Amino acid sequence: MATVLVCDDSPLARETLRRSVATIPGVTRVLASSSGEEVLARWPVERPSLVLMDVRMPGIGGTEATRRLIALHPEACVLMMTVAEDVDGVARAIAAGARGYVVKDATREELAATVVQSLSDVAGRRNADPAASLTGGVTQPTLTEREMQVLTGMSRGRSNAEIGRELYLSEDTVKTHARRLFRKMGAADRAQAVAVGFRWGLVH
Repeated sequence: MATVLVCDDSPLARETLRRSVATIPGVTRVLASSSGEEVLARWPVERPSLVLMDVRMPGIGGTEATRRLIALHPEACVLMMTVAEDVDGVARAIAAGARGYVVKDATREELAATVVQSLSDVAGRRNADPAASLTGGVTQPTLTEREMQVLTGMSRGRSNAEIGRELYLSEDTVKTHARRLFRKMGAADRAQAVAVGFRWGLVH
């Protein structure tokens, strides 16, 4: 039983995303807003389980809206939506308190997996220690140089194949490094790993 609030200034993108999110198991209601200002006004009333916030929008924008929302309501869960190349926007949003991000051209399966994981995290944090919940209670691990390179590639929106070409590694080898760093960071997927990486200052 989860409510998701979708925020995007593009009517077409907003409606497309709303329809996609409505098909995700566990999501019972999907709301839509067109600005960060509207999210700040509606969150206390609707209290959604998750906010899908576009990074770049007119007005205060997604990053500033997230910072203000988390400052007012620390329990709010925000997942940023961004283009793969917008590393700076993602970094600032994560620093502002967003739980993670999803790229706008993600497949429906990737979107669903990220939303389901975020909603699961929300449920898990209800009884978790607030300080530990920022990083899932995991102590900052020591990543190998290769794992750091893979994490950096992920933070830049690169696919496993693209990371492999840049590092002269096979895609399977990249996946192996990814699984290891996920395990060390207590992350379920690349979005969560990158989010934790930003919080720990492993990627910039």
